[in-house]
Amino acid sequence: MPRWAVTYVKVVDKVNYWIGRIMMYGIFVMVGILLWSSISKAMFVVPAFWTLEVAQFALVAYYLLGGPYSLQLGSSVRMDLFYGSWTVRRKAWFDSFTILILILYLSVLLYGGIDSTVYAVEYGERSPSLWRPYLWPVKSIMCLGIFLMLLQAFSELIKDIARLRGATA
Repeated sequence: MPRWAVTYVKVVDKVNYWIGRIMMYGIFVMVGILLWSSISKAMFVVPAFWTLEVAQFALVAYYLLGGPYSLQLGSSVRMDLFYGSWTVRRKAWFDSFTILILILYLSVLLYGGIDSTVYAVEYGERSPSLWRPYLWPVKSIMCLGIFLMLLQAFSELIKDIARLRGATA
């Protein structure tokens, strides 16, 4: 494989690995937020209106920033009835084809996400809830997560091409 491809795979994999490892602890953030919501309603008889929305925003970050890590580890759902018995080369062909579809999907998703984020920033878009937080921070995180997933998809494509050539990336 060309040196630029090997470097790209190493850098993207390392960045997404560390972001994914950090985001694994995001579940504790969500539990803490929802625990505070329960405690504030039960003990202080004052419901915290912001907790549900902040937990939803934390879930968006957890899911979208952890997605590239999941892709890197091969944690996606597959039909192993067929896939498990295939040769490494046949798996690489199939994965290359499906990763191209994923890249197309993520590209369209990123385009829409950037458009939505720009709109949220320009017009000061807010959530229609009682708390009314600005939406541009969560939409920015969404775009970052999709972008990192797109970078990881290209990394996986390079690795599949390397497997098809009999090399490693």
